[in-house]
Amino acid sequence: MDHETSTGHVTRKTVLRAALAAGMAAPAVLMGVPALARTLTAGETAPALTPECDDGDDPTPPQTEGPYFKPNSPLRNSLLEAGTTGVRLTVSGYVFGLACRPISGVLLDFWQADVNGAYDNTGFRFRGHQFTDAAGAFKLTTIVPGLYPGRTRHLHVKVQAPGRPVLTTQLYFPGEPRNNTDTIFDPRLLMTVRDAGGAREAAFDFVLNVPQDPGPTPTPTPTGVPGGTWAAGTGYRAGDSVTYGGLGYVCLQAHTAQAGWEPPNVPALWRTA
Repeated sequence: MDHETSTGHVTRKTVLRAALAAGMAAPAVLMGVPALARTLTAGETAPALTPECDDGDDPTPPQTEGPYFKPNSPLRNSLLEAGTTGVRLTVSGYVFGLACRPISGVLLDFWQADVNGAYDNTGFRFRGHQFTDAAGAFKLTTIVPGLYPGRTRHLHVKVQAPGRPVLTTQLYFPGEPRNNTDTIFDPRLLMTVRDAGGAREAAFDFVLNVPQDPGPTPTPTPTGVPGGTWAAGTGYRAGDSVTYGGLGYVCLQAHTAQAGWEPPNVPALWRTA
């Protein structure tokens, strides 16, 4: 999970996933990016830290499997079928190891309740597995699950890197009233969710307890500002507008700009106006 911190910076996994989406060399954009803990609310205690790939919530914590897991789910990245009702939901993200390097070929097996909060125990509705691609990315198309008695809204998932143990966990939705009463709920497993024209888009990055060689860290080459208002060292807020390379951009996440984070290079931070 990625959280913007109260300092206005974004976590280094946020920057890394933006670099992967832009096709940049990941180590280059991590130069000088601190491993920042998520902002804590009143009454929360800081989660345990890990020294390698730490943004304050790593590795991804396990949770109970629950009573409704079934093996042998179909290979598919969309759980939608003919006649599927409910609010469409897309969940995307990456799977990282302990050195913040993406892992390809990771198995992700998802299962969830339908719009009425019921699980299919005879077939494989709202069940399916997929594998991360060469960049360590996954994408699931489904619906927002209904409420199961006694629980808050959630998705189940098993995640397994090649030759490694299985992580069984659950993913949660922010702003759900039952988050405050569900005894299993863990805020470290909150997805980032936004509305998207009647549908919802969610993001979550898994970090597995997989040792990794951090690899070389090349020195980034500043690209300068070719005739635009964007400038390294400037603090931008969500909604701010800039120009760069003859195009207009709108800021998506508050951050302090750095060389290498030019708007066309980091779609997680900027979208074209």
